[in-house]
Amino acid sequence: MAKKKYDTVADLPGVGDKTADKLIKAGYSDPRLIAMASENELIKTAGLGEGTAQKIIVIARDSLYEGYEPATFIMEKRKAIGKVSTGSKALDELLGGGVESQSITEVFGAYGSAKTQIAHQLSVTVQLPVEEGGMGGSVLYIDSENSFRPERIKQMAEARGLDVEKVLENIFVGRAYSSDHQIILIKKAAEMIKEKNVKLVIVDSITGQFRTDYSGRGELAVRQQKLSKHVKDLQKLSEGYNLVVFVTNQVMSNPGLLFGDPTTAVGGHVLHHATKTRIYLRRSKAGTRICRLVDSPHLPDGECLVRITENGVEDLEGKK
Repeated sequence: MAKKKYDTVADLPGVGDKTADKLIKAGYSDPRLIAMASENELIKTAGLGEGTAQKIIVIARDSLYEGYEPATFIMEKRKAIGKVSTGSKALDELLGGGVESQSITEVFGAYGSAKTQIAHQLSVTVQLPVEEGGMGGSVLYIDSENSFRPERIKQMAEARGLDVEKVLENIFVGRAYSSDHQIILIKKAAEMIKEKNVKLVIVDSITGQFRTDYSGRGELAVRQQKLSKHVKDLQKLSEGYNLVVFVTNQVMSNPGLLFGDPTTAVGGHVLHHATKTRIYLRRSKAGTRICRLVDSPHLPDGECLVRITENGVEDLEGKK
């Protein structure tokens, strides 16, 4: 017997208008997001009673999941993964075909290492058809550092012969002014994903506002707890809607490291375990960038060179 599917929160048995309104305002506008939530989350963020939260989650999960599933089912599910081209064949190859959906990809590096450049490039290429390295969808771009530039999108779109106006209209930018505001913007993302055919969510950068708002050692635990919840929300979106989630991250110097590169990504284990593909960017000679894959569940470590030109992210001359 086929399981009953619920399209909206209000369709769930036992959810009245008031409860549905609380859930939607808290960012749980889709049964898929409720299925991936914990009871504590719904109690704290949506103000539900323990019994109500437990009942709603059970119903939502039962309508979507069987519990244990054979690995063949997981393999079949992964066939739905989309991959977005970075603009560089070498970097795409390093990533197994491009930046993939259903997980979070993180790039980290020092100022000027091209993190935002790649974010801009993906905002253009995701709008291309699948056969051209895109996913035929739009973008939600969370800008926490005031680094988004439509002029740069214009250059990249023109380089590919695309309609600049149309490309810009498909990028929805949310300027995050604090860590709490950034969290709210992601909570509201679910409302737009289906309506605007969103296929890519970018957060540039994911840690900047958290470092500013929670700067002392005494606030580190609170910062990490909020960051953990924020990343979990992003993971829910990526898996629930088959999205590409791409985040940039700041770095710091590790004074305790006596040998080797002291550069360390901000966010600690909370962020590093949650992001499934991690790329370290750094400047090289003649305006090139070294892209090093440092972590992936299924890809070997490796690195490649790319260059940043007026046209966007490109391979070195002569690369085929």
